[in-house]
Amino acid sequence: MTFTQERQKTILIALTAVLALLMIYRVFTAEKPKTVPLTYKRGAVASSPVRQGVSSRTGGADPLNVFLERRGEKFPGVVRDMFRMENPAPKPKKLVAPPPPPPVHVKTPEEIAAEAAEAAAATARADLLKFRFLGYLTDPGKENSLFLSKDGELFIVKSGDQVLRNYKVKEAGKDYVILLDTITRVEVRIALSGGDSK
Repeated sequence: MTFTQERQKTILIALTAVLALLMIYRVFTAEKPKTVPLTYKRGAVASSPVRQGVSSRTGGADPLNVFLERRGEKFPGVVRDMFRMENPAPKPKKLVAPPPPPPVHVKTPEEIAAEAAEAAAATARADLLKFRFLGYLTDPGKENSLFLSKDGELFIVKSGDQVLRNYKVKEAGKDYVILLDTITRVEVRIALSGGDSK
């Protein structure tokens, strides 16, 4: 789309006229700047804490004396003088005592004896559980003979008999035997044919 030169001039004049009208409109409708009354009147003195200068006694005072006098003054609102190189005193550390160690439990002779008895009972129970009840033989008019084995040894006993040194047959039935350790008084029930023991 091409415009002729006359058409281009017409468009340029129209756009310039629109721009001029917009500028005139802006000038006449612009808001005036907002103003706020001054906080301090002219010639008022500020009351904020300001460091006062040192007045010299004479016009030619020694600058070193002026410096030393100013150094002794405190600045308003300043906690530490940054020109002094000394470190502030260190804060003392609070010493926290460690908690006392837990009390050591000393076993009484009764507790030691009870533990020893429990250990002996556990050993006796484990040893009694090695026995197997293999069966029994019934004799008319006589007591039944019981067949027990332990670690490959065979024992033929009756109810009330002693087995090895410490064990005794306390009770016998058709399908079980109760063995008693005579030292620890531990009893074990052994089922027939090496079944479950209680």
